[in-house]
Amino acid sequence: QVQLVESGGGLVQTGGSLRLSCAVSGRTFSSYGMGWFRQAPGKEREFVASISWSGDSTYYADFAKGRFTFSKDIAKNTVYLQMNSLKPEDTAVYYCAARNDGSVAAIPYEYDYWGQGTQVTVSS
Repeated sequence: QVQLVESGGGLVQTGGSLRLSCAVSGRTFSSYGMGWFRQAPGKEREFVASISWSGDSTYYADFAKGRFTFSKDIAKNTVYLQMNSLKPEDTAVYYCAARNDGSVAAIPYEYDYWGQGTQVTVSS
């Protein structure tokens, strides 16, 4: 059974940084495509970024380009989302997701496993 546990969320001021972590259990972690999504109150879940199983391919939402960086540490079975220059509109619950297909993907239904989410709040 695959489990994803996010951490690293919190309250930060505009312009600040946070690094989200997602620890993944499962013997085939290195083969998963991984993604980050977010959901603000009253809004649909929104794609943030994705990384391929090898880490060689990444894909970002336009709002994340240049500010967010997705990385993975296979030895630690963990992926990271470094978020810089945060804005109030980045406030949301951030979810980590994994897919058995190792390629990048931007649609929620393309993912097979989900974490419980971590809250990120950016104050103005």
